[in-house]
Amino acid sequence: MTVSRLVVVGVAASSASGGGPGYTWDLKPTGTAARLRGVSAISAQTAWASGSLGTVLRTVDGGQTWQQVGPPGTATLQFRDIEAFDAKRAVILSIGNGTDARVYVTADAGQTWTLSFTNTDPNAFYDCMAFFDGRRGLAVSDPVNGKCRIIATDDGGYSWRVLPSSGMPAALPGEAGFAASGQCLATDHGRRVWLGSGGAPQARVFRSDDGGNTWTVTATPMTSGPTAGVFALVFNGQQHGLAVGGDFLNPASSPNGLASTADGGATWDLVGYPPNQYRSGVAWITGRDAVVVGHTGSDVSRDGGQTWDPIDTGSFDTVDCANPTACWASGEQGRAAHLVTTK
Repeated sequence: MTVSRLVVVGVAASSASGGGPGYTWDLKPTGTAARLRGVSAISAQTAWASGSLGTVLRTVDGGQTWQQVGPPGTATLQFRDIEAFDAKRAVILSIGNGTDARVYVTADAGQTWTLSFTNTDPNAFYDCMAFFDGRRGLAVSDPVNGKCRIIATDDGGYSWRVLPSSGMPAALPGEAGFAASGQCLATDHGRRVWLGSGGAPQARVFRSDDGGNTWTVTATPMTSGPTAGVFALVFNGQQHGLAVGGDFLNPASSPNGLASTADGGATWDLVGYPPNQYRSGVAWITGRDAVVVGHTGSDVSRDGGQTWDPIDTGSFDTVDCANPTACWASGEQGRAAHLVTTK
């Protein structure tokens, strides 16, 4: 499911509460006006971002300079998700109807790209992808014939196959994923993977323990509706996870948009002190600290996701952390930033 909304760009601010490290975003101008809904953190120096207008950006100097390295002839495509493995290897996913949904792979820092998947089903709409490791990965489409469609790769994105739908529970009327941040799928780097959904009366999380072949599904207490649900998922190990979302048409007032699980996604509970605003991206900074981003700002938790403090009022769509010193966010008007500690 595609989402699109333009909001006013905010101003960076420092974090508020005590008791732990403070965090703030250090903005890194990219030189593009593209909306960057995909980001992949490699280190404090190296990151990739992707988005509208066929844009794929890469920095290897901490965001001081960015190279446009997208595939030639793709200016009409929206690369909503990017999964990078190092400074040279990355996989990008474009969204859209029909053949606009594609996957490209590079192994030489974007100097050349291989088109490895082109959608030919007019009923499919691919939202996001995730990798277990440098070879095994999945991408998910909105329901086709009543079930979410999963494609899989075992060679780092160079070839893809459609997985059988027999192990996927039936979708609810109107249910779909959200292509807002490239984070509707999450893996634990083993064989377990989770899929968040919305668009229906219930916001749900699907879970597979066998690499995407068979799935179970659990309802969450998060707000759901045509423009609301689970937009992003992240897990710290196999048990502790966060789900974020809300209603993207009401970004400033969107309660019940953040939930946590301590049992691998079998049950979900709303957190006690959430932002109560739409958030489309989430990442673990450390094993205990986490960050969420959205159109109206960013928030940090220092207690495993139970309570949250605002740190920024600027607009971001997505966030990714490779380690405690390598968190990157990106969003509209080419916004990109690196997370830094303030105390």
